[in-house]
Amino acid sequence: MVQTVFDESERRAWAGQADAYAASFAKLCAYPVSGLLDAAGVREGVRVLDVGTGTGSAAAVACERGAKVTAVDAEPGMVARAALAAPEADVRLAALPRLPFADDEFDAVVGNFVLNHVGRPREALRELRRVTRPGGRIAVTIWAAPAAAGQALLGRAVQAAGVTRPAHLPALAPEDDFLRTEQGFAALLGEAGLTDVVCDTLTWDHQTTLEEWWSGPAAGVATIGQIVTSQDPVVIAEIKNHFESLCAEFAGPGGVLVLPHAALMAHGQV
Repeated sequence: MVQTVFDESERRAWAGQADAYAASFAKLCAYPVSGLLDAAGVREGVRVLDVGTGTGSAAAVACERGAKVTAVDAEPGMVARAALAAPEADVRLAALPRLPFADDEFDAVVGNFVLNHVGRPREALRELRRVTRPGGRIAVTIWAAPAAAGQALLGRAVQAAGVTRPAHLPALAPEDDFLRTEQGFAALLGEAGLTDVVCDTLTWDHQTTLEEWWSGPAAGVATIGQIVTSQDPVVIAEIKNHFESLCAEFAGPGGVLVLPHAALMAHGQV
């Protein structure tokens, strides 16, 4: 399967970013893990694939439940971290939309914020369906749009500095995109052939610090980080100044930032 320009950009953006991600955004992204595993029916003895495992949050919890866990990620640094987080799991280097597994190999598949990072989400979901046995379950999360206030914070700082998305960071092709709403995400799973699809909105307040939250974009983590680090030092300093000013809206006791986030979790049966 030929990688899209979006896929190629994602590979470049995430190369070598495992440690910076672990220190910044990983705790945020771990929030849906328990609900995601519940939705996929992950329990003792279940053969589960965690696709786009990142630092291994879902794989580790699945192992704690006694599941037979396989996990994959497209970035070698993430694979190394996930293997440490979930030593009982079979952790491999692999990327959607082509996985190195046989048809019907798993009872359940979970993908926590992985569909945000693939160029052809529909093909990715069809691949997840291929490796899931008939009657098995697939559960996935993405970020909701429009973004919740806490998630929009960094983007607001970038906008306030007059920065736009650089041309070298392609957006998803229009024909591959979909509505980031409960209805839109559920329809995407339905198009992949899943049945009994349910999609819910998850909302939570992520607690972090100004320094921790800035460390991600400052290191180039995710699209927002790629936008920030592609600027010259003067502009980066301006973005940071706006970020620090905007953080006042989310200040909690003891210097904690309280950032509202919203994600979509959809699941269905093969």
